[in-house]
Amino acid sequence: MRGTKRLALAGCGIAAGLLVAAPIASADTQTPAPAPAPVTLSPQEVQQMCTAWVPKLRKQAQNLTNRINGGPEVSGSVANLKARANDARTKGRTAQADRLQKRADKRQSQIGELANATKQLDAFTAAHCQAPK
Repeated sequence: MRGTKRLALAGCGIAAGLLVAAPIASADTQTPAPAPAPVTLSPQEVQQMCTAWVPKLRKQAQNLTNRINGGPEVSGSVANLKARANDARTKGRTAQADRLQKRADKRQSQIGELANATKQLDAFTAAHCQAPK
């Protein structure tokens, strides 16, 4: 869970640095707000992201995916949480079993978020991290 938060924070930081937020127009304004200036990074900043941040974030995403998809013996995996929920349910602890089942369902849904983060990293790498020709 802690690793997911770290990945989410790091992903948000990179996304904020890479993407330009579209202006949000309210319903009562007549003129649209001016578009924000694009975010520019120096070549040194891009190089640092390509050599340090992108590989680190990819590794974190892969480690989290492996943990989530791990077997019942892997602490924090979906299979482990479901096994613990079944165990609690057989012991009559329905509230605990329900909490564990909800955690397992939420953790399973994070696979899509991790895949999306990896696609964004791949797109950034393809656009900015290629060797100069």
